[in-house]
Amino acid sequence: MLLDEVADLLDRAESVAHIVVDEAQDLSAMMLRALGRRAATGSLTVLGDLAQATTPWAADDWADVLGHLAKPDGHVEQLTAGFRVPADVIELAARLLPRIAPGLEPPTAVRRARGQLVLTEAPLADVLPDVVRREGSVGLIVPDAAVAEVRTVLAGAGLTFAVVGETDGPGDQPIDQPDDQPGDQPDEEPRTEFDAHLELVPASLAKGLEFDHVVLHDPAGIVAAEPDRATGLRRLYVCLTRAVTSLVVRHDGDLPPELGRTD
Repeated sequence: MLLDEVADLLDRAESVAHIVVDEAQDLSAMMLRALGRRAATGSLTVLGDLAQATTPWAADDWADVLGHLAKPDGHVEQLTAGFRVPADVIELAARLLPRIAPGLEPPTAVRRARGQLVLTEAPLADVLPDVVRREGSVGLIVPDAAVAEVRTVLAGAGLTFAVVGETDGPGDQPIDQPDDQPGDQPDEEPRTEFDAHLELVPASLAKGLEFDHVVLHDPAGIVAAEPDRATGLRRLYVCLTRAVTSLVVRHDGDLPPELGRTD
C-alpha cells in the first residue's frame, strides 16, 4: 500500500468512472486511500456493516471511511431491513450494537416468521441430534480453539460432518445409524466442506456463510478469542447472524453481559 501511495505521487493514477466496494468495514486506511485515488474524478458505492468489522484496523465510523476515500461529503444510507435472519435471532444479535456500533440503527426483520431461538446450557452432544434431524443445512459454530475438542464430541455422537476450512473431514457415521448395518462403519470417502449436512465452523471463518440452522457453541469463548473485547463482540455478532431459520446458543454459565437478559 505504501508503494502504491508513492507511485501515485510520482505518476497520478488514472481515475475510473465508478467503483463498487463490498465489506468496506474491514479495509484499512491505506486500502481505502488506494481506492479513493482510483476514483479521484469518479464515484464509489461502498457497502459494509460496522457491526461485522473484525480486522484490527476496522473502521469505527463511516465518516472516517469517507475521509480516507477523499469523499468527505459522500452520502451515508443505513439499510436496516433484514431479509435473511429471522426476527428472534436478529433481535438477540442487535443487543450487541450499543457496544460494537453505537451509531447504527437496529436492523428489523421483514419476514413474518420470527424463527426459532433457543438458549441452553445442555451438553453439546444432547443438543445436536434434534437439530441435525431437521431439513436444510446445519452449521455448528465454535471458537477456533475448540474445534479439536468438538470434533471428538461429534465423532463420539456418531455424526457425519465436515470442517469448514479443511479439504477433508473425519466422515464419521451418521446419526441414528442402526447397529450391525453396512453404514455402521466410518465413511471411506473424505467429507468435503459444504458437502455435508452438518458443518463444523471455526468462528473466524463464519463471516459470509449462512445455514438453515445454526448451533453456536460457547459465545463467551468466541468473544475471548479476539485481541480485544470490541472485536470479540463483533465476531460474536457475525456468528449469531448466520442462521436463516433457527439458532441454538449453547453456553456454560453466564452469557456475555452485552447480550443483556435473555429470559
